[in-house]
Amino acid sequence: MPDAATERDLNDRLWERVRPLLPPPPPHPKGGRPFADDRACFEGIVYLLGNGLRWRQIPGCYPSGVTCWRRHRDWTEAGVWDRVWKAVLAELDRAGKSNTSELAMDGTYIEAKKGVSGSARAGGGVGPPSNSSPTGPASRSERRRTGRTSTR
Repeated sequence: MPDAATERDLNDRLWERVRPLLPPPPPHPKGGRPFADDRACFEGIVYLLGNGLRWRQIPGCYPSGVTCWRRHRDWTEAGVWDRVWKAVLAELDRAGKSNTSELAMDGTYIEAKKGVSGSARAGGGVGPPSNSSPTGPASRSERRRTGRTSTR
């Protein structure tokens, strides 16, 4: 893990690449609370991703996890991360440090759509579905008293 000075230098260099690619903040014609600083949010996002944390685990020295999450969402929708990736690749290429023979494409993160024909049924057990509920009432008289009926 880098020391504090090295980490600060890395953040400075990353920020200089990212800052020009960020969209301008939306206007606040009716006033309201000012936006959190873009750089502080960026550093919170970098810290979270670098340490494998959840949004709610971002330390108090950064904006809140919700604020950083929203900024990450907005920047993702605006295509910021794609532009950053392309800028870094172009920079590596200009410096002669990119080696495309080592690139690979992985399709394991393709989302499976729910309800696609041929997909497994929820519960996926073999045989016909049971008429009894593992958490429901055990007898008919108990179902009458509670007013609950089986949904299966």
